[in-house]
Amino acid sequence: MYDLIIIGGGPGGVAAGVYAARKKIKTALITDGFGGQSLVSNGIENWIGTKSISGYDLAKSLEEHLRAQQGIDIVDDDLVTSVAKRDDGTFLVTTKKGKTVETKYILLTSGSRRKRLGVPGEDQFDGKGVVFCTTCDAPLFGGKTVAVVGGGNSALEGVEDLLQYASKIYLFVRSEVLRGDPVTQEKVKSHPQVEILWNSVIEEIHGGEGSQFVTGVKYKDVKTGESKDLPLDGVFVEIGLVPNSDFVKDLVQLNDIGHVVVDHKTQQTSCPGIWAAGDVSDVLYDQNNISVGDAIKATLNIYDKIKKS
Repeated sequence: MYDLIIIGGGPGGVAAGVYAARKKIKTALITDGFGGQSLVSNGIENWIGTKSISGYDLAKSLEEHLRAQQGIDIVDDDLVTSVAKRDDGTFLVTTKKGKTVETKYILLTSGSRRKRLGVPGEDQFDGKGVVFCTTCDAPLFGGKTVAVVGGGNSALEGVEDLLQYASKIYLFVRSEVLRGDPVTQEKVKSHPQVEILWNSVIEEIHGGEGSQFVTGVKYKDVKTGESKDLPLDGVFVEIGLVPNSDFVKDLVQLNDIGHVVVDHKTQQTSCPGIWAAGDVSDVLYDQNNISVGDAIKATLNIYDKIKKS
């Protein structure tokens, strides 16, 4: 029986693990990998105290810091699939690999995952021209014609990543406005390699006859209803994130998007014994530094509960 199970190995989860170990809370951290969403970033320049660091190096640093702590059990390369609350108020946590763990308290730092378009051809050509990480795969599209889907910061930054590789970039925007950083907006709007297709949504991703790779898309103008075909070599989907909260949806209150609703003073959820921090929670800003602070806040609140019990 653990006092605390931390679910997730991003910056928030690791910060909670370090603090839990220092407070000598009997803790286990379960994760399928370290680093969270930042793992795919080439350069992170707002991680406080570090001028610039890659996502890979940040993940490595986080893992090393956690493993240097004494008194915390780390279950890596595994994923929590369910959490059940028992009659005595404790919890049973089950993982994808069939491991079961008992605990008095839980801290959710499970982060989020990338949204998908949900159109024909997306699954078929996943990894064969359909891409969800420009940072990872932009170099594979040198001299190619590609599409980026989305109107927020992730899409705009994806266009920036592709500028040094792709010969032509179509940016599909569902509305008539971009939502990203104004400076990045101007760079994207004014660049000769970029063509913005306003009020446009992709209806289908297809390949040529006998082709294993993307050769184009069918898209629709949402204002006129007109559909058109566009030859392409790749589609980068950058339409946001989905909170990894499915496994606790029957235990805690979620908002319309699926974020876990918390008391931002303590990070407690609607279910006694469960806290949440980082991108999985209804935090206003999805930032590594904020995730760390909120996770530490939650861990200290859990420590207070343990002292009083």
